[in-house]
Amino acid sequence: TLKRFYRKTNILLSDGKFEITLDQRKLKTPQRKILQVDSKPLALAVAAEWDMQKNIIDKSSMHLTALCNTVIDNPHDHTKQDMVNYIVNCLEMDTVLFHSYENEELYKLQTENWDPLVQWFCDNYGVNLIKTQSIKAPTVPSETKTILTRHLMSHNYSAVCAVIYVGLMYGVDAIKSVILTLAAAERVISIKEAVKQSRLEENYQVSHWGSVEWFHDHNKYDLQSRLAAAILFMHLNSYFVSCQPKIDKNFEVWQDGLTKDNDASAGMEQSEPIHSFVQIQLK
Repeated sequence: TLKRFYRKTNILLSDGKFEITLDQRKLKTPQRKILQVDSKPLALAVAAEWDMQKNIIDKSSMHLTALCNTVIDNPHDHTKQDMVNYIVNCLEMDTVLFHSYENEELYKLQTENWDPLVQWFCDNYGVNLIKTQSIKAPTVPSETKTILTRHLMSHNYSAVCAVIYVGLMYGVDAIKSVILTLAAAERVISIKEAVKQSRLEENYQVSHWGSVEWFHDHNKYDLQSRLAAAILFMHLNSYFVSCQPKIDKNFEVWQDGLTKDNDASAGMEQSEPIHSFVQIQLK
């Protein structure tokens, strides 16, 4: 348990990248690297996550911070190929490809809701997919995997590309669906709709048998926040901003709460409040 040890959050520009400060101390990743991002809106969003913390810091609620940490630290040494393979292989276990084989009413509901999304995916990427009514995973044609892999691998491996892959992986892990995650990322459906479709069978059962007080709602909102963070993370990295540098090299802070005063006697330039930095332009 980590108690809140700072009063306010800001962002500043350093060497062309944006950093987050907690009481003017620089935020660091678990591997002691300064948390730096290229996107100003993303820096503002991460700062807002830390600003929203109460007396106790709940790291599990800070999804954007976690995504930034993953990109910067890359704790599992994932390469571009690793991440693409993971996303493509998840297609075989995609939620919307598994239809009920013993409940005709549920099967009809799944067909009405999921088939249009599967068709969109096939049309959009020029692939073929087969749904199943068995507990056995459907066979995804090798040609489909090749096409999707080629599409994902076509992007140059840069910092921006890396966050897109990490965001996709995070979204897929949350709702167990490549199709729904990509549909949400491309704004074909909303975050709420994507989560609703991923929980279609659960919602059907709840409508017949009732819900467990607080549990089902908590699960729904948790999935929405995780998927929203993943999609927002990808979209915020498609922006660039400009502002005057506000560099403060005197203080640093690690996310375990340990602080380091580099030069306590040196004068510090005050950073501007985060709300004064907003000047966003589309790439």
